[in-house]
Amino acid sequence: MKKSILRQLIVLPLLTVVMAGLYACGSASGTSRAAALAQQQPFNTTYVLAQGASAMIAPAAQPAASGKSGTLVAPVVRLDRVNDSRCREGAVCVWAGYISYSFSLTRPDGATSNFVLSDSMPNGATSVTQDGLTFTLAGVEPQAVPPKNDIIPDYRVSIRVSNVAVAPQPKPA
Repeated sequence: MKKSILRQLIVLPLLTVVMAGLYACGSASGTSRAAALAQQQPFNTTYVLAQGASAMIAPAAQPAASGKSGTLVAPVVRLDRVNDSRCREGAVCVWAGYISYSFSLTRPDGATSNFVLSDSMPNGATSVTQDGLTFTLAGVEPQAVPPKNDIIPDYRVSIRVSNVAVAPQPKPA
């Protein structure tokens, strides 16, 4: 019994130190990615994406981790889904609904993160920053709410991507 308690008193603190070290390594690599992007020339590029389409963010390219000289890899942004729950023109609804856009960002190391942009969703944001890149909703085509019996339109979403922090834009009243 005493051996078991003594072993726990040694193993638990050791495990905690190892986990803290692993967390610090992960945090440091994320910080270094953001710092590397901040050291690049400032850029502000707009991409137009249809649902399922992606774009390589070439101005944010970094040297490949494989060590091959001259090889650059860039993050990729993808429009995964358009969620349009707005009340269709000619329909009777109990709420106005909203439209939001779900994106995924694949970093050069292959890790993927997700974010949502919207100018009408409750608690939604028109701009987010991830890995030193700021993504801002710039527009959508078509803007009009489709009639109730029409098929769902093929939305084209414009996003502005920059490596300069952008202050969050207030939502329209």
